[in-house]
Amino acid sequence: MSKVMELKDAISKFVEDGDVISLGGFTTNRKPYAAVNEILRQGQKDFIVEAGPAGGDWDTLIGAGRVKAYINCYTANSGYTNVSRRFRAAIEQGTLLMEDYSQDVEMQRIHAAALGLPFLPVKLMMGSDLADKWGISKEQREKVEKLPNDKFVYVENPFKKGEKVVAAPVPEIDTAIIHVQMASPDGTTRILGNTFHDVDIAIAARKVIVTCEELVSDEYIKNHGSDDNKIPGFCVDAVVHCPHGSHPSQVYGYYDYDADFYKMYDKVSKTQEDFDKFLDEWVYGVKDHEEYLEKLGANRLINLKNTPGFGYATDVLKKEVK
Repeated sequence: MSKVMELKDAISKFVEDGDVISLGGFTTNRKPYAAVNEILRQGQKDFIVEAGPAGGDWDTLIGAGRVKAYINCYTANSGYTNVSRRFRAAIEQGTLLMEDYSQDVEMQRIHAAALGLPFLPVKLMMGSDLADKWGISKEQREKVEKLPNDKFVYVENPFKKGEKVVAAPVPEIDTAIIHVQMASPDGTTRILGNTFHDVDIAIAARKVIVTCEELVSDEYIKNHGSDDNKIPGFCVDAVVHCPHGSHPSQVYGYYDYDADFYKMYDKVSKTQEDFDKFLDEWVYGVKDHEEYLEKLGANRLINLKNTPGFGYATDVLKKEVK
């Protein structure tokens, strides 16, 4: 059965107000920006976020006021901002509920969700401010239905008397959105390079949207290079053909970061006023992802194409010949 949908239809059907959402990719790698922009256009809000290492994807949604609670370990466009600016402003102004886990614990929590575990026992946060200082109080948690009652609890190791471990809650993810290099109509998903936490959130989530650079036949994806097929079709609810759906982030083997776009975003996200103007121009001012690409221009996108042998975009004619 084909799961191919238009982006607007997939977002409308599978992204709901108040969802616990996780996005794939890593800071400036394979981030599902086209899907994020469509969420902004459609107006879904009040998300509970389980974010791995995030970047402008969640910074944009936070700046637009779509996030109610944010569970995270790191948020920045690596190499362009130390800390994403709308995220930082929301924390400083006290307008965002935020819980901070270490990156390893957050990734393990998401993996535990994929395994179906009831909680995650760890020792990694013990003796640190991550255990001693909470971002979301018990009183605040009680007001948000989908937040766990506690950040963690100390429990005794049943196999070693007297030893305490941290029992961290396991996320219950409603919707995962992942951008990949290739997918087929039945949902089989191919990821080249690092998979980050994408396979785990696809397995853990109730609803999964995959946007892809290339949509190929079910036969092709299963018979050619199948070692790179990372997510089985039965985990996926919607497949969206979405070339350059990760711009301005990079997609390994396809295109590089758009450095100029990231530099521009770093500048305009310094103030809410300029950020709102950015949204008006680049999100609300275009009706869909196709118009967004037209606004970027073909030459700009061509210049981001990865050069074989380098693994990133470069003009080989400017390289010194030895």
